[in-house]
Amino acid sequence: MKNTKILLILAALAVCLCACGPENAPGETDSSDSTSLSSSQELQPSRPLPETDAPGPSVEDDTLPPHEGMARSRLTNEWVDASVAATRPIAVIIPNEANAVPHYNLSQASVLYEANVEGSMTRFMALYDDWKDLEKIGNVRSLRTYYMYWAFEWDACIVHSGGPFFIDELIAQPDTQTINDHLGTDGAAFFEDETRSKPHRLYANGPGLLEVFNKKNYPLEYRGLADRSHYQFVGKSNPNTLEQYGKSAQNAAYIDMSGCYPLTRCYFEYNEEDGLYYRSQYLSRGTDGPHIDAVTGEQLSFRNIIVQNVIQEDLGEGYLALQCQDTTQDGWFFTCGKGIHVTWEKTSDYGATRYYDDNGDEIVLNTGKTMICVVEAGDNFTFR
Repeated sequence: MKNTKILLILAALAVCLCACGPENAPGETDSSDSTSLSSSQELQPSRPLPETDAPGPSVEDDTLPPHEGMARSRLTNEWVDASVAATRPIAVIIPNEANAVPHYNLSQASVLYEANVEGSMTRFMALYDDWKDLEKIGNVRSLRTYYMYWAFEWDACIVHSGGPFFIDELIAQPDTQTINDHLGTDGAAFFEDETRSKPHRLYANGPGLLEVFNKKNYPLEYRGLADRSHYQFVGKSNPNTLEQYGKSAQNAAYIDMSGCYPLTRCYFEYNEEDGLYYRSQYLSRGTDGPHIDAVTGEQLSFRNIIVQNVIQEDLGEGYLALQCQDTTQDGWFFTCGKGIHVTWEKTSDYGATRYYDDNGDEIVLNTGKTMICVVEAGDNFTFR
């Protein structure tokens, strides 16, 4: 009897232990075994993350064109109609100051340069590869020599409204092709918006530009003067997140250029949901807010941002010369909310400006639009 009672008690204890012990699904380990987690694994949060935390940019498979008859754009690597891909871009000179805004069709530019001109103002050079149907571009202002060197490397036709005598030598070169409001032959490309005040009422239009192209016998297709391959791109299905650079890639969800552009005071904010940097600015005598295109209503946004340091000289009367051909200057490349230090070189008029990481390898841009902020070496900008 005594032995029977002992056996019953032991059996009851065994049942209790089995009922109270952890029950793991097949393949699971005991969660109490913390030593099984590697240092790279993260514990799940004890509460759900706020809904405002973005999951990161979606990945799109763009390996194949959406339909037949498409080709990669030299400027963005996007799939575009083959006729657009084969067409030379236009490079439009556009002012950026309080009296010049709003801008029209600036969000349609594939590559956008910004650099200082006289009086600490900035001016854009907007490169368009799909320009023939744009009804209102600009407004359009005068040209400076350094914009010409950047236009040359894309084999672009330069669209402008005159300029100081400093540009005359480059204008006279036999391969230079421009459409200039100051020339009677080019008038069909421009019109004035009487609701705007001078000198910010001049605009270009695509059909008129095409008419002048034909009138001046400018070839619409690339002339073979510039590098066939300009930027190095990666497709959308395998984006360049800069993770391969480890700690050398610094966080850059916010980029503030006000230290370089004191009257524009532009800045960029990264959106994790779509992987784009959105541009805002606080113009002198203007308001602080998103940089909006008056035609599309869209805020200007970019997949890639490059800050390029250049040597800057004063030519007199406030006019500047920027050293566009160099092998000694540096800058930064930003994409996917990160940034790395780069160096750059341009060794000929029609040669591409190329950017290299600190390993000496040419950087790879993500498919999409690019903003080039050209600044004087020694000026400060911040990012975080």
